Parts: sequence; C-alpha cells; structure tokens
Amino acid sequence: MIILKTPEEIELMRAAGRILAACHREIKTMIRPGVTTWDIDQFVEEFLAKNGATPEQKGYSGYPYATCGSVNDVICHGFPKKEPLRDGDIVTIDMVVRKDGWLADSAWSYEVGNVSTEVKRLLEVTEKSLYLGIEQAVVGNRVGDISHAIQTFAQANGFSVVRDFTGHGIGKDMHEEPYVPHFGPPGRGQRLKEGMVITIEPMLNIGTYHAKIDEDGWTARTRDGQLSAQYEHTIAITADGPVILTKQ
Repeated sequence: MIILKTPEEIELMRAAGRILAACHREIKTMIRPGVTTWDIDQFVEEFLAKNGATPEQKGYSGYPYATCGSVNDVICHGFPKKEPLRDGDIVTIDMVVRKDGWLADSAWSYEVGNVSTEVKRLLEVTEKSLYLGIEQAVVGNRVGDISHAIQTFAQANGFSVVRDFTGHGIGKDMHEEPYVPHFGPPGRGQRLKEGMVITIEPMLNIGTYHAKIDEDGWTARTRDGQLSAQYEHTIAITADGPVILTKQ
C-alpha cells in the first residue's frame, strides 16, 4: 500500500532531511586519508543526538551502526570500520534520520584525497544520473520513467547500474511502497501521485552490475571487485514538481 503524505507531513520529513543534509555537509569536511568510517559513524551518532534526531538504521533488522560506510568495491551496507581511508579511495556514507517520528534518507559518495580521472567520472555520472531521475519524479509519470532516465545515462557513459538494490517509499517507516529500480523501460510501474515520498538512489559500477554479499550478511560488493558509487536523495512528489527533502 502506498501511503500519501499531507503537506504538513512532508514538512516534518523536510525537517529530518535538513538535519541529515547538515550532517553530510560536516562529513564532507572530515573526509581525508587517515580518517576511518568508524570515526564518521561516531560523529553521526553525536551530531544527530545534538539535533534531537536518531539514526534509524541502528537496530534495523539487527544492523548495529548509525551509518553504512561503503569503501571502493562495496556497493552499499558496508559496516563502519577502524581501517583508515587511503588516498584515492571512494567512500559512500548512507544514513536514515528520524526526527519527530518522520524519516529522511540520503547517501553520498566522497573522494578521498587525490583520486583518478576514472573515479571522478564515476562520481560525476552517478550524481548526474540521480538528478536526471529526480527530473522524472513528477505527477502522472511512472516509476519506470525514473528508472529509464538513470539507466540510459549511466550506460551511455560506460557504467553499469546495480539491480539488486532499489529506491523506495519512505515516511514513518524506512521502506514503504513503491520500490524504485534504477533500470528498466519507461512507462512502466506505479503511477506517481501527489503526496508520494520516495528515495532515488542509483548505484553505478565501473564493471559488472552483479553483487555479492559478505559473510556478515550485510556488506554488498561488486562481484568483479571494481569500484562502485552511490548518490541518494529523499524526494516529495508535489503538484509543483519534485522537492528534494535532503538537499544539501
């Protein structure tokens, strides 16, 4: 069942989104060789507490951390670790924030130190694909229009689109209907309606789109060991067009 949100409820989600975006802005200043994803996770816990919010991921289906910290070939759901980031790495920090009962969700990929031209292209294309998807999140379109815009752009630039993980509806629960794939034909799937709130979160790989899961049951890696990147926003679908609730 798709749960439509009132304008007042969307404003409550926007409040959660503002805290999340402010947290990402602070994280950006922390990213450098030698910092650990464990350091970032501890910072996020403290930042959210100071702002009257909580990390929704912590405890979700047994997940033990406030963030996901995914480095290099990790597509998503990486555990924060005490291993220092190195010059040339990619790190994606993903978090879901609860404020006054409502949620916002956003992941962002960061370059660590001096990265290669190939890494810069991966990040640029992944971020651009997110915004092309957002442009399609308008009343009357279908979920497949978002999916197709992302896949078309990504593949035209030589990158593959992960199939195993999708965007989703969000509100008081982290995962609501509809699910939002980042690949597929246009004109298919759920019709988009005013009041829907969804995440769009393309994950692009340099190599194959196939994933594998580590023994921890969470960490998803590229099957061929190539690099992966992800950008994600929480989007409200309104009569005036898509509204980014996690805008930085």
